[in-house]
Amino acid sequence: MDEPVFDIAVIGAGVTGSAIAQRLSQYKISVVVLEKYSDISFGVSKANSGIIHAGFHHKPELLKSKLEIKGNSMFDSLNKLLNFPFKRVGILVIAFSYEEMKIIGKLFHQGIENNVPGIEICGRDKTLSLEPGLNKDVMGALYAPSGGIIEPYQFVFALMESACKNGVVLFKEFHVERAQYTRGFYTIFSTYNQKVTTRYVINAAGLYADDVSRIFNAESFAIMPRKGEEYILERNASGFPNHVIFPVPVKNSKGVLVIPTVEGTMMIGPTAQDINDKEDVSTTEENLNHVFSLATYMVPAISKKEIITSFAGLRPALKGNDFYIDISKKARSFIQVAGIQSPGLTASPAIALYVEELLVKNGLVLEKKDSFDPSIPKTKRVRECSGQEMKRLIEENPLYGNIVCRCEQVSEAEIVEAIRKGHTTLDGIKFYTRCGMGRCQGGFCTYKIIKILMRETRMAPEVIMKRGRGSYLLQGNISPEHIGKEW
Repeated sequence: MDEPVFDIAVIGAGVTGSAIAQRLSQYKISVVVLEKYSDISFGVSKANSGIIHAGFHHKPELLKSKLEIKGNSMFDSLNKLLNFPFKRVGILVIAFSYEEMKIIGKLFHQGIENNVPGIEICGRDKTLSLEPGLNKDVMGALYAPSGGIIEPYQFVFALMESACKNGVVLFKEFHVERAQYTRGFYTIFSTYNQKVTTRYVINAAGLYADDVSRIFNAESFAIMPRKGEEYILERNASGFPNHVIFPVPVKNSKGVLVIPTVEGTMMIGPTAQDINDKEDVSTTEENLNHVFSLATYMVPAISKKEIITSFAGLRPALKGNDFYIDISKKARSFIQVAGIQSPGLTASPAIALYVEELLVKNGLVLEKKDSFDPSIPKTKRVRECSGQEMKRLIEENPLYGNIVCRCEQVSEAEIVEAIRKGHTTLDGIKFYTRCGMGRCQGGFCTYKIIKILMRETRMAPEVIMKRGRGSYLLQGNISPEHIGKEW
């Protein structure tokens, strides 16, 4: 059978690729997204800090500044359409010396140049009234009320669900290995013997954008993985802040932050270390101690005893620390979207708009669909329901009455919904539902999820994976009826 032919192939299904796909799904064109992992958001996006930045950290002339401000302004309307967890809690950058207050002043004027709404410099009293848990030695702060918090993987899932609802095709486990250009079309080959043909290619491959560029004989550049270790503290942790707390920034980093996550836990970090290994997501005790010394200086009540997990993410840094988004000068009909590190999440909807403009500039004709409907219904979450709402849900579907994850109050019905939407690894289900993200980190619910996965997909227990190829949870010839009995 002939391989499918598309107008556009987007390589990478992180937040950037998903936002581009969702944007393009409104037009009468065929779009495919090629994702190397077993689920979307499993690359850079899964380890994101979940902050919607306000737009004062970068100079106005940078492309990332322009797209950050535009992207920030798009989140309220996107949230109404896509129903992902999002709150505008505001950002505080706090200072403890006259020298740091000078940096606050520079950030303020940079924010004014960038047209950041509502930005102001606060003295000590105003700062402590906004955030009473801060170190009482604080001298002042920059306050940006337009900053916010988001659950990044839920945002990616919502973008892709909207895109696929409107005709976008998603191929997971499509690891781009080589490509050839013939008579106006690229044929793209995967490691696993798949191939697609397309007129245009958008390189949104995150950490591997340099490799993809090389495969298509486009520009030569190097992505430098910038590693950031972060730590999650349990719900209602000591020192839980009202705002996202930043220190004054340092070279190559906005510093170690204290972040109230949109789902009620607290995040501390990240570090910023340039490394060479694009797969190194290890964490260390040394960095744990470093992060907590900085965090507790800002918010003294924070306690290591309340850590429930740690993780590391890799940011795809480019020399110059700006985004690289442009029409390739070397490869035909090829759009580069590389170096999308912080504030890439914030900028993502604006990046999608910018890429659309580049495609038109490169000759693509776009005509809107009459049938386009971007809206995604709000997912029913047991933890958000009143007693009356719960009763009604259980009457509609008894599976809502079976709580599988006690820490995060996730029902069997929510897990089944995740599986039926294509999330068939343990991490995919976790990111969609928060099952296993609580205090016990899956200690009580993992075997229950495995049994539900087996029932819903008919997978044998030994082929169930944590996050994709090579991450099998169980080994050997396992009888399904034994799952849960020996645990």
